[in-house]
Amino acid sequence: MPRPKCYRNICGMPDKNYFKPRGIPIVDLEEIVLNLDEFEAIRLADYEQLYQEEAAAKMNISRQTFGRIIEAAHKKIADVLLNGKALKIEGGEVNLNETKACCKAKRRKTGKNN
Repeated sequence: MPRPKCYRNICGMPDKNYFKPRGIPIVDLEEIVLNLDEFEAIRLADYEQLYQEEAAAKMNISRQTFGRIIEAAHKKIADVLLNGKALKIEGGEVNLNETKACCKAKRRKTGKNN
């Protein structure tokens, strides 16, 4: 029997969930899917500039698991940028955590109240 999947905590859903190169029709593009947990890992590590251990704690996962998630996310983003592919952000086993502390950190960085 396989081990049950662990749900990862994310702070919120992205405002935009699809990116593509300019001037190329969508039908001509290969699409890469970035899971919501990978998106959250990018946000915490690269945008919030947290150490992997701190980011892993916020997502309720081990540091090793966080390392694997961020590595996969970086590889997908590099593939999109280097090979002119579309990026779709969706899916994954996640728990949406919109606590005051989480939302407060998001507002501080973006200046938004929601």
